[in-house]
Amino acid sequence: MGKDANLSRGVLLALVLLCLTSGLLPAGDAIWLNLPATGTKCVSEEIQNNVVVLADYVVVSEDYTHPSPSISVKVTSPYGNNLHHQENVTHGQFAFTTSEGGNYLACFWVDGHHQGGGAAGAVSVSLDWKTGIAAKDWESVARKEKIEGLELELRKLEGAVEAIHENLLYLRSKEAEMRTVSEATNSRVAWFSIMSLGICIVVSVFQLWYLKRFFQKKKLI
Repeated sequence: MGKDANLSRGVLLALVLLCLTSGLLPAGDAIWLNLPATGTKCVSEEIQNNVVVLADYVVVSEDYTHPSPSISVKVTSPYGNNLHHQENVTHGQFAFTTSEGGNYLACFWVDGHHQGGGAAGAVSVSLDWKTGIAAKDWESVARKEKIEGLELELRKLEGAVEAIHENLLYLRSKEAEMRTVSEATNSRVAWFSIMSLGICIVVSVFQLWYLKRFFQKKKLI
């Protein structure tokens, strides 16, 4: 009887923790982009190192009498490395694991031969961008490890806690980096102020010496 009660309390506690942390899980909602007939529209996200990124994009056309217009896509890393580049496509997918922390940029533009369409030739694109725990294929994990139900939810909870912990460590490292930059800037400003004060003192002494010598030559003092 006591073991059953402890098990029930354990299950209830796990469910409560899952509900509390579900709001902290990265969202995987689709982003709608309205691409102009000319020009480029980009989206970016700051992602830390060693994080899985998965995204699907598709052109959404309201005119079913004509084929969907094609677009070009380019994804770059914070250091400008090309991670994904496609031209003349109506849909696609890109996936990678980040090797550096910073802003990852995904840019979309309409191919030059496309004319007309919606408002002034604009094209709508649906982008489903997932990172970290949201990009993990939990169905494959469940099939591979033969888990389901509460055990699977606990595994998701464990992954969410690990993701939150890694995010906190990343934020702490960024804070330390910003503090180092701030301290270095304050040190430079202090030295610049000291140098400026020293120059002002030297110039003042020189002016006094010059004026004294001038007045002595004029025999005014």
